[in-house]
Amino acid sequence: MSEDEFYRIKRLPPYVIAEVNAMRAAARAAGEDIIDLGMGNPDLPPPAHVIEKLCEVAMKPDAHGYSQSKGIPGLRKAQANYYARRFNVELDPESEVVVTMGSKEGLASLATAITGPGDVVLAPNPSYPIHTFGFIIAGATIRSVPTTPDENYWRALDRAMAFTVPRPSILVVNYPSNPTAEAVDLAFYERLVAWAKENKVWVLSDLAYSELYYDGNPTPSILQVPGAKDVAIEFTSMSKTYSMAGWRMGFAVGNKRLIAAMTRVKSYLDYGAFTPIQAAACAALNGPQDIVQKNRELYQKRRDVMVESFARAGWDIPSPPASMFAWAPLPPALREMGSLEFSKQLLTHAKVAVAPGVGYGEDGEGYVRIAMVENEQRIRQAARNIRKFLAMHGVNTPSVAAGG
Repeated sequence: MSEDEFYRIKRLPPYVIAEVNAMRAAARAAGEDIIDLGMGNPDLPPPAHVIEKLCEVAMKPDAHGYSQSKGIPGLRKAQANYYARRFNVELDPESEVVVTMGSKEGLASLATAITGPGDVVLAPNPSYPIHTFGFIIAGATIRSVPTTPDENYWRALDRAMAFTVPRPSILVVNYPSNPTAEAVDLAFYERLVAWAKENKVWVLSDLAYSELYYDGNPTPSILQVPGAKDVAIEFTSMSKTYSMAGWRMGFAVGNKRLIAAMTRVKSYLDYGAFTPIQAAACAALNGPQDIVQKNRELYQKRRDVMVESFARAGWDIPSPPASMFAWAPLPPALREMGSLEFSKQLLTHAKVAVAPGVGYGEDGEGYVRIAMVENEQRIRQAARNIRKFLAMHGVNTPSVAAGG
């Protein structure tokens, strides 16, 4: 019996990005120096005091039993304090906050809790895979809406409500967007909350990149809109903010009904994260926040170096206003190649790994996602390699050597 015969597995397409990942792993195993701008895996360490807290609590003999599925009280309170500090949003740590094992697990658990066969979910295309596949695994059906938050977006939402049977009950939003790096202002969320109330739709906001914003433009939270808690739940993650990706620490906050449903499902599925990790997460949220500002400045410098050096190599990339990614249109001369073949050739000939846009949905075709997870020197090296690769394909590059 093939695994493809299982009900949920049958509904999952091949993971396109895995093809490039396999090629990258094979190249590295063969001793090639690959500049990996593919996966959004932070290359920076967590703050020292956070690691110290993990070790300190792990030394306690009573810290190794089952933890609390919804998160230890101190951590839920620390997250509520973060929302008060950063967004001026009040949350009840008991009924409006639940700890998740990263925002990815949180979204999947909520999908399991509130959707099933016959439900229709509106999700962006292109999107981070869990925004669609979390619901597909739960048995729901996806109707795509655009990612770009312009008037076409609102027309697509209204069309979806008018012509979809049954009517959609959930909308997923993700700003700053992964993969497109697009951001929105508070006015967008004000309009969205009003739309959701009028159409009786739950809004699931993924705010994983809340602290990776640039040029002095802080990202808003949907919960800053008065009355948003009536219809919205929001996910945040410590992965990028504190460089704690492998620790799997995130949160869902907002609507009490959704939090209760998710907490109940989680109570059947897990016993919560390891207590020392939760204690260390408290130390991150409650301790000095200079690391957050430093990381933001570092990513902004990488962004500027990448946009400038890639342009000099002959590849114009829009400057992302937020997130750790750039969403780059394929160079016009190579557009016919498609994003998957372009990514493979870039890996083979330029030794640079990027993620093919088609892996994030059909509307991602024609783009690649570039993660700013290598230092400035390596980014400049990537630009030099890309310059040679483009020249191979007859793309005229500026006369100044890329990267200076």
